Amino acid sequence: MAVAVTAVRATLAATLANAPVYSVFSFPPPVILANSVIVVPADMYLEPQNNSRSTINCMAHFKILCVVPYLDNQGNLSNIEEFMVSVFTLLAASSLVYNIGSFSGPTMLDAPSGQMLTTDITCSILTTWS
Repeated sequence: MAVAVTAVRATLAATLANAPVYSVFSFPPPVILANSVIVVPADMYLEPQNNSRSTINCMAHFKILCVVPYLDNQGNLSNIEEFMVSVFTLLAASSLVYNIGSFSGPTMLDAPSGQMLTTDITCSILTTWS
C-alpha cells in the first residue's frame, strides 16, 4: 500500500504503536523521553523514483530511533533489544511497501531529560506525491 508523502510519517508511527511498552512519536519531540520510539526524517528525506518511466513516485527515508533509560547496561540492553524485535515484528505485519536497514549499535545519549541508551534503524517507504 503506497501512502501519500504528507501522511507517511504518521502512518509509520501508527504502525509502530506498542502502547504498553513504549510511546511513539511521528516527529522529534521537544524533550526525548525514555521508553519511546521516534520517527524522524533521514538525511536524504524524499527521493523521486521513476522505475516504471511512466510515473514518478517518491521514496521517503526515515530513521526510527529507539530510546530507553540508561540505568544498568544488562537490563537496558535487554529492553532496547525488545524494542528492536517489536519494530521488526510490527513492520513485517504492516501493509507498507518498505526497505529496512540494520540497527546501529546502542549508544549513550545525554539528553536534558537524562541519560538514555539509543539505537536507530533506517526505513525507506514507497509513497505517492498526493
